[in-house]
Amino acid sequence: MTRLFNEPSAFADEMIEGFVASHGRWVRRVSGGVARSTRSTPGSVALVIGGGSGHYPAFGGLVGQGLAHGAAMGNLFASPSAQQVYNVAKAADNGGGVLLGYGNYAGDVLHFTQAQEKLRAEGIDCRSIAVTDDISSAPPSERAKRRGIAGDLTVFKVAAAASEAGFTMDQTVQIAERANHRTRSFGVAFSGCTLPGAEQPLFTVPEGRMAVGMGIHGEPGIGETDIPTADELAELMVAKLFAEIPEGIDANRARVVPILNGLGSVKYEELFVVYRRVAQLLAEAGLDVVDPQVGELVTSFDMAGTSLTLFWLDEELEQLWLAPADAPAFRRGAVTAQALEANAAGTDNSELADVELSIPDATAESHAGAVRVLAALNAAKAVVDANAEELGRIDAIAGDGDHGIGMERGVRAAVEAATVAVVHGAGAATTLHVAGDAWADKAGGTSGALWGMALRAVGDALGDVNAPDGGAVAAGVSDAAAAIMKFGKAKVGDKTLVDVLVPFRDALEAGVQDGQSLTEAWGTAVAVAESAAEATAQLLPLMGRARPHAEKSLGTPDAGAVSMALIVRAIHDSLLEQNTAVENTIKETA
Repeated sequence: MTRLFNEPSAFADEMIEGFVASHGRWVRRVSGGVARSTRSTPGSVALVIGGGSGHYPAFGGLVGQGLAHGAAMGNLFASPSAQQVYNVAKAADNGGGVLLGYGNYAGDVLHFTQAQEKLRAEGIDCRSIAVTDDISSAPPSERAKRRGIAGDLTVFKVAAAASEAGFTMDQTVQIAERANHRTRSFGVAFSGCTLPGAEQPLFTVPEGRMAVGMGIHGEPGIGETDIPTADELAELMVAKLFAEIPEGIDANRARVVPILNGLGSVKYEELFVVYRRVAQLLAEAGLDVVDPQVGELVTSFDMAGTSLTLFWLDEELEQLWLAPADAPAFRRGAVTAQALEANAAGTDNSELADVELSIPDATAESHAGAVRVLAALNAAKAVVDANAEELGRIDAIAGDGDHGIGMERGVRAAVEAATVAVVHGAGAATTLHVAGDAWADKAGGTSGALWGMALRAVGDALGDVNAPDGGAVAAGVSDAAAAIMKFGKAKVGDKTLVDVLVPFRDALEAGVQDGQSLTEAWGTAVAVAESAAEATAQLLPLMGRARPHAEKSLGTPDAGAVSMALIVRAIHDSLLEQNTAVENTIKETA
């Protein structure tokens, strides 16, 4: 289990701070992750990689000369936000365009794609490569749906070497895609991992059994078996990978890089025993082994498990794989690196500094509405803080177990940003906009993006001129629901927060149309939302990382649906308190 931490929601930020403090020779802190602290070739392609924290040395440990130019580092097991990816890409850009590299997970695809679109809108040539090496996650006919695990390293390494060699963006992308096509991985796990602050692991494997094809977040593979001997495990993994040799490769004359990866708790000595047999099998097959790697390269906190990757080389890929590199967790050959100037290489604390906002003019009525918005956000923060552990427990049944931590990070950032906005005289729209942007940025993951989108949509409907009323709020909630369903592709019945948001929207609109006040209509809609959240316990998830664990989640409500129901209830309580305060003020004045 993870034993050493302070506040669980601060773990990722504190981890990055310590990583930079101990590896300043290679990396510097930038908003959203890290970038090289050494000079890169002007005009070269910048490789920016990233994903959730909890997988070290992926991803920050792979930043340095001959490897990545920057890494966007999200919350624990959660994709970095689009803003984080954008910030790191801007810091790493050398003028030759930016290639984004990440594992093929839904949240990463969404956020990296958003960042790519933003960079392109600014005239920066930006492309993406989603790694798909895990053969257990989808059949060969659906290879584009496969997830990325330890094969990240082969794709990132050759793409970075191509950049260092002066390849154009088109050439670098082609190399990365070829490496991805020629990389296959297969993994197993003996026990689950435990996130900081959690009392139970994300998943368990029965005593004496081994999960076959397990993903690095606990995603299921192809089943379970008794724990084999080291030799039997090597034979299983090699056989699985030999059954899927990439097209166009003559296995009788091939050269291959084997990577035996430890997922967190398997000792190096154990890995060496397994690799002993892997090496024998590769030799018996007539393969030429090039530069084997044995150790921890993509981990999952304290998960006990291992994976085997085979990277099938051609002449160009071999040269790029063997090219010099100097990163915190991957070094080979001689690399000459020149440090950046002090003001460029130092820690970028912009995300920790006071927010400097350009506040549009707002009427007194809208500013009064912004004060009520801030009170509602504080109420949301209080209820999330009180229920973060339970939200994590619910999420761990079929997901990553990070929902509580992500919601804490998001709502706290939203409150901080909204407070600054209100102090500077912002109206309701501006307050919701900055709160939404802060929520999406700090929470990361898909839920962070959805809540950020929801706050922005409501802000658009309220504006900075008129006093917020029931009609405007109902319209904003309706726009939020539409935006979330368009972005996340979820619909009612998929076991997501949409199962709460849509009936809440409908009840709120009906109450406002019937002439109820905002507080009355909101209260009626809250009861509907709470019933809808409870009803998700009887649904099977059809979206996100919970989908592969569908049966396990039956009988347990969706964590995102529960958190939404808790928040709308807290907002209603806030509205009631504010109404009472106004009534008391009127009575005292009369």
